[in-house]
Amino acid sequence: MTPRTSSFHVKRGDEVVIIAGTERGKRGKVLKILPKKQRVIVEGIKMIKRHTRKSQQNPQGAIVEREGSVHISNVMSVTRYDARAGRHGTPEPANT
Repeated sequence: MTPRTSSFHVKRGDEVVIIAGTERGKRGKVLKILPKKQRVIVEGIKMIKRHTRKSQQNPQGAIVEREGSVHISNVMSVTRYDARAGRHGTPEPANT
């Protein structure tokens, strides 16, 4: 029996909105999907600092900032998110 390939509701390159967590409401493009961990890496979201060793590219070593991963259940496609927001309607400002 062959292992079942997992399919998710987003693909690499899709525009998504974060719907839960500290980054809630932010939008970005999916850079990578980690199927075994059920996580995605979204452009500009959940930035973390990585300390790198001395190397040819970084003779002094460096602190590099890059994207961390977010659980797949905490992202939603922008088209679905906008459709949902339109269905609920936007609250009108109160006239005072």
